[in-house]
Amino acid sequence: MSTPPRSPLEGHPPTSRLRLAEPAPAVSGRGAPKVVAEGVPTAVRPDQQTGDGRYPVAWLTITAPRGATPTATSICQCGRNLFAAGHHKALALIADHTDHKTRCPLRADQEGAAA
Repeated sequence: MSTPPRSPLEGHPPTSRLRLAEPAPAVSGRGAPKVVAEGVPTAVRPDQQTGDGRYPVAWLTITAPRGATPTATSICQCGRNLFAAGHHKALALIADHTDHKTRCPLRADQEGAAA
């Protein structure tokens, strides 16, 4: 007895039994297939959260991977863009960024307007 030849892809039926995919019949009867699933909103709704008028002005980014040189970047919308590499310089930039909060003209205007 001889065994039948194996399909090159195990677990898949031989290609002679495959059929072409057919489009699913339309449920509504109009002939057009459904594009959106039931319950999915089709329009983007406006954000319902109301802010208190605050927004970020300054960013401090600190990167300190284990075994590598730590870095810090201080960026502010007033034009400040500073970078420091090394443990002592990064700590100094962090302290300077914290102090910049009191000196920045953009933050001083916001805090004064709110009061």
